[in-house]
Amino acid sequence: MSKQIIKTNNAPAPIGPYNQAVSAAGLLFVSGQVAIDPQTNELVVNSVKAETIRVMENLKAVLTEAGIGFENIVKTTIFLSDMALFAEVNEIYGSYFKGDYPARETVAVKTLPKNLNVEISAIATLSL
Repeated sequence: MSKQIIKTNNAPAPIGPYNQAVSAAGLLFVSGQVAIDPQTNELVVNSVKAETIRVMENLKAVLTEAGIGFENIVKTTIFLSDMALFAEVNEIYGSYFKGDYPARETVAVKTLPKNLNVEISAIATLSL
């Protein structure tokens, strides 16, 4: 089975040698999304809340381009600059799902790209 590259102008363009997402074997692998506004290419750093909303909206744009939604996500990984941000990020993250939440892990890392606070990657099924 071949792989297909997923690309949308409604999410930030990759800043390195990777793609926004790749579909293969009935799954969509979404690269980590950060808080870059795809319309302005500017960082969204007003607050952790605003940053997390931008991350989730970027993730939504990639899913939409692939013809699926949050209900298709089976696994996410959340990277935080500080575990003290967990509760606030978790509240916003959870609001994007209806019921059956995906599997996930949340980890604190030393540094994220562009010194942001939140990055989220996902794996989704292309069919339910």
